[in-house]
Amino acid sequence: MTSTFPPGQAPSAGFGRRSAAKGALAGAAALLFGAAPAAASAAPAPGSPAPGRSASGTPAPGGPVSAAPAPGGLRLRLPAPTGPYSVCSGTLHLADPSRNDPWAPEIGVREVVVTVLRPAARGRGFPRVPQLTPAAAASFALLGPRIRPQLPDGGVDWAATLTHARAGAPPRPGRRPVLLYSPGGGDARTMGSSLAVDLASHGWTVLTVDHPGDASEVEFPEERPGRPRVRESVLLGPPAPETFRTMVETRVADLRFVLDALRLDRVGLYGHSAGGTAVAQALHEDRRIAAAANLEGHLDLMDGELLPVARQAADRPLLLAGTDGFRGDRMERTWSALLAHGGPVTRRQLDDTDHWVFTDYAALAPQLQDAGLMTAGERVGMVGAAGPRVTVPAVRRLVRSFFARHLPV
Repeated sequence: MTSTFPPGQAPSAGFGRRSAAKGALAGAAALLFGAAPAAASAAPAPGSPAPGRSASGTPAPGGPVSAAPAPGGLRLRLPAPTGPYSVCSGTLHLADPSRNDPWAPEIGVREVVVTVLRPAARGRGFPRVPQLTPAAAASFALLGPRIRPQLPDGGVDWAATLTHARAGAPPRPGRRPVLLYSPGGGDARTMGSSLAVDLASHGWTVLTVDHPGDASEVEFPEERPGRPRVRESVLLGPPAPETFRTMVETRVADLRFVLDALRLDRVGLYGHSAGGTAVAQALHEDRRIAAAANLEGHLDLMDGELLPVARQAADRPLLLAGTDGFRGDRMERTWSALLAHGGPVTRRQLDDTDHWVFTDYAALAPQLQDAGLMTAGERVGMVGAAGPRVTVPAVRRLVRSFFARHLPV
């Protein structure tokens, strides 16, 4: 679904600028606050078996698809959620005509794709939503090992991994606190599926937001001039300082645009790595954000310049969650600068872990190692030595307890 605001009515990138966008989409509001998810029923798009629909009824990624594995491909599993509710899923496609895309100006607008996860009413027969659609999985199979060198360049059926969200299940009635997720640089929103579904199973509405251009791959409802249906990352190596600045500014503007487009207020944000950087800065800029969890994102712009949030303090709850494996001088310097101001900032550390333990790789990397597709050293370098029976519940409890205090269900 595409939102169309008059020129100048949607947010622009840049630190410290207050967004002025107004307006909402009836279909998006229904998806968030009471109607059945948009992925409920859909006619198959050409070459794609039974995808879901966006809130406007156009085909969108995230609906039910065939999970048949490629011959000989390893089928990976995501851990089940722990909350009392089952979870339903839908997808939104939003476009901001007041901003151009920084990575592909020929597109002419800035687009984002959002998965909406909500507690679902009880019911049977609703298929589980795949982590990646077949088209997205095909791109990820090629790009994944280039972005994350620890990943194997073959032997995995990435389209066969299922989340524990259900396509077409009716949502439970009523409004619930909303959380937005921003993934790490080079990662798509899909690599945060396990934590997002778990949060939704405990009663929150969770929106996972893709940032096209630096996300590994993003599938849109259709092609448009200047971009294909599956848009792949332009970043295949460590970003330069100016590139990182663009990433963070764009992500902050993307998150604020979603709040504008869906008329959201008093929300929580959580993000990993570059997404953690963005949510901390967004908290500083936007009073609609009640609390944020930074999952191991630096608070500077790589050139040594501290972000405004680190220079000027946080006046609303902010969690700084890190690992012992990724803790370094840059993290210490930038986090310590923020902590020195005092205020409602909490720091936590997970031991025997590393940077991607906050993502689905916490569960997937050990399976790849067990299958002989990843070495022990590569697994430790991604998620640490601790096993998923320890790390997955620890991350879930950490994030869930933070938002239970500050945005209770």
